[in-house]
Amino acid sequence: MGSAEPKQDVFQAIADPTRRKVLNLLAGQEMPVNAISGHFPMSRTAVSKHLRILADAGLVQERKVGREKRYRLQPEPLLELKRWLAYYERFWENRLSVLKHLVEADELGEKGNGSPAPGLKAAEPGGRP
Repeated sequence: MGSAEPKQDVFQAIADPTRRKVLNLLAGQEMPVNAISGHFPMSRTAVSKHLRILADAGLVQERKVGREKRYRLQPEPLLELKRWLAYYERFWENRLSVLKHLVEADELGEKGNGSPAPGLKAAEPGGRP
């Protein structure tokens, strides 16, 4: 009766810069906790706590090799983050596209006859349209 649901939220797990650095380390290779600890100015116990949070979120998997535990990245839970960010990427691309269009239309209006481009109101002397 194993639970496939992560105990820790992916967003909360990656909120900490140390945990993001751990994920970067594990992206290239499987590592034991001692090797991971060598990259941080903290105790092995503190690094183990970070690894536990990442494991609870499903972002790392541990396996026992002899007397040591080795950790490796499990990137699948990051897809949730990717999907969430993709929405905002589209949002900002749309906003920047509209801004670009308005700026280009305004430049054409100024170069033409001095009147604003169609659809844009001229600004009043007080700075308000």
